[in-house]
Amino acid sequence: MLLFLASRPVVPRRPAPPARRRGRSLLTPYRRLFTAPGTLAFTLAAFVGRLPGSMLGVGTVLMIATVRDSYALAGAVSATGVAATAVAGPLLGRLVDRYGQARVAVPAAVVFTLGATAMVLCVHHGAPAWALFCCAAGSSGVPALGAMTRARWAALYRDDPAARHTANSFEQVVDEACFMAGPALAMVLCTAAFPAAGLITAAALLLTGTLLFAAQRRTEPPPSPRGPADRAALLRTPGLRVLLLTFLATGAVFGSMEVATVAAVRSLGDGSASGAVIALQAAGSCAAGLVFGALPLRGPAATRFVTGVAAMALALLPLLTADRLTTLAPLLFLAGMATAPTMITGMNLVHRLIPAARLNEGMTTVYTGLLIGISAGAAAGGWTVDHLAPASPYTTPATAAALATAVALVGWRRLRSSRPSV
Repeated sequence: MLLFLASRPVVPRRPAPPARRRGRSLLTPYRRLFTAPGTLAFTLAAFVGRLPGSMLGVGTVLMIATVRDSYALAGAVSATGVAATAVAGPLLGRLVDRYGQARVAVPAAVVFTLGATAMVLCVHHGAPAWALFCCAAGSSGVPALGAMTRARWAALYRDDPAARHTANSFEQVVDEACFMAGPALAMVLCTAAFPAAGLITAAALLLTGTLLFAAQRRTEPPPSPRGPADRAALLRTPGLRVLLLTFLATGAVFGSMEVATVAAVRSLGDGSASGAVIALQAAGSCAAGLVFGALPLRGPAATRFVTGVAAMALALLPLLTADRLTTLAPLLFLAGMATAPTMITGMNLVHRLIPAARLNEGMTTVYTGLLIGISAGAAAGGWTVDHLAPASPYTTPATAAALATAVALVGWRRLRSSRPSV
C-alpha cells in the first residue's frame, strides 16, 4: 500500500473557492502575529488601559460643564490637560527607553489617577477655577501604552518586516476602535449615571490596564541605557522632522473633522446622529487598516506614506459638496479609509528613522505632534464654523490635509534616504 501511494503522481490540490481563500489570506497574517507567547495577554491588557485615553476629554468637559455650567471653563481645563500631556509624553517615552516599561508606566498611571481624583474632588466641592487647571496639569502622566505595545511588537519581530507591518496595522485598528467606543462610553456614563462617572471610570480603567500590562514582563523589551552616541536630540533627524510636521497637519485634520461633522449634521437637521456619523469615519479606517495589514509591502515606505497623505486630502474634497445626510455618511466612511494606511506607513517610517534603543521616545514624540495638531485643528474648526458660516465646515480639514500633503511632498527625499534603525 505504501509503495502504491509513493508511486502515485502528485496531483496538485484544487484551489479553494475565491471567497474562502480571500478570508484566509486576510486573517492568516494576524493569526501568525499572535503565535508568539504572551502577545495576546499584553494586547488585551493594553486595550483596557488605552480605551480611557479617548474618554478623558469628553469626561472632563461634561463633568465641569454640568457642575459648573461653563463650557468655556471646561474647554480651557481640557486644553490644559492636553498641553501638559503633550509636554510629558516624550519625556515619559525617554524614561521608558532608559529604565523599562513597567518601571515608568506604573508610577505615571498612579500620578494620573491621583490628579484625576483631585479633579473630581475639586469639582464636587466647588474649588476655585485655578485648582482645576492645576489638577489638569498634574494629571498629565498618561502612559503611552499604544507606543509601548508597538515597541513590544518591534522587539518580538525585529527581523520580520512583514510581521511588523501587520502589527502596526493591528495597532492602528485598535486605536480606531478606542476612538469609536471611548467617547460614547464616557458620554453615556456622564449623562446616565452622574457627571463625574466618565472621568472616574477612565481613571480606574487606565490604572487597571497599566498594572495588567506591566505584569506581562516576558514580552517587555529590555531597557537601553544611553551611550554617548545616543544623546543627540531626535529632532535633528531630518526625516523625523518631516514626519512630525506632517503629523501635526494630519492631527489638525482629525481635530477639525469632529467639529466639522457635528456642525454639518446639525445643519442638515439631525444633530442627534453626530456620534454615529463620526463613528463611520473610524469604521472606514478600521476596515482599511485590517485589509492593509494583510497585504504584502510594496515599494518604498516613503512613497507609500506620501501617497497615503495625498489620498487622504483627495478623499476629503467630496465632503465640501455634501448637502444631505445620506450623502455625507458614506463619504465619511470613504474618507476614513485613507487614514489607517497612512498612519500605519508613518509608524513604519518611525521604526526606520529611530534607533531601536529610542523607539518609545520617537513614537511618543510623533504622537505628541499628532495630539497638538488635534487640539489646534479643533480650535480652528470651531472658529471656521462660527465665523465662516456660508463656507462648508469641512474647509478647515481640507486645508489641513492639503498642508500635510505639501509637507510630505517637500520632505519625500529625506524620508526616502532614511536608514534602518539599529
